[in-house]
Amino acid sequence: MTPMKKFIVVAGNIGVGKTTLVNLLSRKLNWQPFIEPESQNPYLSEFYADMRTWAFHSQIFFLSHRLKMHNELAHMSESVIQDRSVYEDAEIFARNLHLQGHLPERDFQTYCDLYQTLLGFLPAPDLVVYLKASVPILQHRISRRNRDYEKSMPQEYLEQLNELYERWIQEFTYCPVLTIPADNLDYVARADHLDLITRKVQEKLTGQEVVIFSPEEIN
Repeated sequence: MTPMKKFIVVAGNIGVGKTTLVNLLSRKLNWQPFIEPESQNPYLSEFYADMRTWAFHSQIFFLSHRLKMHNELAHMSESVIQDRSVYEDAEIFARNLHLQGHLPERDFQTYCDLYQTLLGFLPAPDLVVYLKASVPILQHRISRRNRDYEKSMPQEYLEQLNELYERWIQEFTYCPVLTIPADNLDYVARADHLDLITRKVQEKLTGQEVVIFSPEEIN
């Protein structure tokens, strides 16, 4: 009997290790990874020059692009693991722009109305894997990958995103969620940690309601 195809997404803050986990899990499970390429947002140059004027246009582009990708992946004939979810565009990054004053209330409400309406037509994934990490760990991993455009990222920005991620994941109901304590798991250097994550993903996909990472399993 051919196993049913699955669609999972890996979510989490900047630098938490989403792309790495997607690649490792996809090889482990023999699934198709989807690492979204940098999209050529036609509003980015205007957005960085005048964020308040162009934030709405830029976020609508990102939302439509990721909605399209999500829908295509949900209808693929093979199992797939996606790096970052469509939900994060709205619940984390657009909301953060609003909190920072770059996305005015009227524009933000219009954006949210559109997002919520479209979600009603969008197939939910089978699982969201949420990588949870503290800000010091995020900063360490960001500095280690040494990307120029991330070097000036303030601690307060990561803290704000972490708060939004926590609120979002607590209220998320579209599909099951597996929270992975990324501070304490090194799935790159330790094969047993990757095996543990793979097992927990499979447990959650088979319908196990409560799946936790105990200290004994991590050590």
